[in-house]
Amino acid sequence: MAEIYPFRALHYNLAAVGDLSKVTTQPYDKISPEMQARYYEAHPANLVRLILRRRGVTGNVYLEAAQTFQNWISDRTLISEPEPCLYPYTQDYEVPGRPGERRRRWGFIALLRLADYSQGVVHRHEETLSGPKADRLELLKATRANFGHIFMLYSDPAGEAEKALRQATAMPSWQQVTDEFGTVHRLGRVGDPAAIERVVEIMHGKKLVIADGHHRYETSLTYAQQRKLEAPQDDLAGYVMATFVPLESEGLLILPTHRVVHSLDHFDWNRFATATGAFFEWTPLEFDDLGAVEASKLQTILETSGREGPSFIAFAGEDRFALLSLRHHADLSPWLSDLPAGLRSLDAVLLHRLVLENLLGIDRQAVREQKNLRYVREIELAMEEVRRRRAQICFLMNPTPVTAVWENALAGHVLPQKSTDFYPKLLSGLTLYWMDNPSGM
Repeated sequence: MAEIYPFRALHYNLAAVGDLSKVTTQPYDKISPEMQARYYEAHPANLVRLILRRRGVTGNVYLEAAQTFQNWISDRTLISEPEPCLYPYTQDYEVPGRPGERRRRWGFIALLRLADYSQGVVHRHEETLSGPKADRLELLKATRANFGHIFMLYSDPAGEAEKALRQATAMPSWQQVTDEFGTVHRLGRVGDPAAIERVVEIMHGKKLVIADGHHRYETSLTYAQQRKLEAPQDDLAGYVMATFVPLESEGLLILPTHRVVHSLDHFDWNRFATATGAFFEWTPLEFDDLGAVEASKLQTILETSGREGPSFIAFAGEDRFALLSLRHHADLSPWLSDLPAGLRSLDAVLLHRLVLENLLGIDRQAVREQKNLRYVREIELAMEEVRRRRAQICFLMNPTPVTAVWENALAGHVLPQKSTDFYPKLLSGLTLYWMDNPSGM
C-alpha cells in the first residue's frame, strides 16, 4: 500500500532571492544547453547550479553541487519549514497550440516510502536507460537531497484527498511563481494534523503510476538499497519527494511527441507507401500553400481520425504528405503476437513495430540509442527537419490517452520511449527534501 508522509520542506528564502522565477527551473532532463545558460544568468542561486551544473575547477560537478548546496543552507538562501506539512500544488496553464484555452491541474507534494515495482504499489509505464540513472545517483549520493519531484498518478474519483486539503489550506498561496512558459504555479502548505492524517489514510489504499521521473525514482530505489547495507539506521533514504495528481483531474494533459527519422541508408516514398498500404488506409493531404499550413489544422485532422482508430500523418516533403489510418481488418498478428491486447491499439506501438522496425529497419536498440530517430514536440519543427533535408520523413502523432497509460502500467505493460509528454512539467525548486535536515521529516 502507498505510504505518504508530511515533511519539513527545504525551500528558497524569498528574503534572500527575491523572485522565485529567477531560481526555479524545469526538470533537469528538460533543460537544453540554451536553457542552462539562461538559468545561470538569471540568478547566482538558480537551482541549475545543483541539478545540471557546469563543470568547475575540480572537474567533479557532483561534489561541487554538494558544496554549493551546503553554502546556500549556511547563508540561509535555503531555509526549512518549522513543521511537517503536505503542500497542495496547482498549475494554471495555456494548452500548447490552443491560444486562450487554459486549464488547471491540482496535486499535492509529500514524501513517499519507496517501494520496488514487484510490490505492486508503484508502477512504471516506460523503460529507463542506465546513463541518466548513473548521473542522478552520483548527485543523490553527494547531496542526499531530492531537488525535483516524481510525478505520480493515483485514482480518486470522489476527490477525497483534494477536498481534505482544500479545507485546510490557508489563502493566499504560500508560494507563487510564473515560469517561462506562462504556467502559474501556486503552492500551499497544510500542517493541520487531522487533515494530514485523513490524506495519509486516503492514500494508503492507492496504487500509483509514475507519469514523469522514472529515472529518478529508480535511482532513489538504488540509493536506498545501498544505504540499507552501508548504514541500516539511515531510514530517511527510504523516501522520495513526489507530487501526487489524481487521474480524474481535468487539467491532466498529455501532449503528442512526433517522430523524425533521419540517416537511413535509403528511403523511397513510393515503396514506403506501397508497403504501409498493407496495414494502413492512405489519405493524401493536399494544401495550396504547404508552408502556410497551421499546426492546429493538422492536429484537428489527427484528432478526428484518431477517434475512429489508430492514425498518424507521414510527411516526407512537398507532395509526399498523407494521413495513415489503421485498416480495421488488417492482420497484425505476425508483428504484434508477443504484445498484450492493451498495447496493440496504441498509435506509438503500431508506428514503432509496424513502420519503424518492420518497414524502415530501425531496430529497438537503434530506437533506444536514437540513432535514426529524434523526438520533437512541435509539429512545425518536425516538418522543418524534413524541409531542410535534415530528415527523410517525420510522423505526426496523436497523444497517448491518459487512461491507456494508467491501465497498461497497472497491468505491467511498458510503452515505447517518448509515448507520453505530460504537460506542464512540475517546477523544480519549490520544495526540496534534504535527508540530513536537522529538523527531520
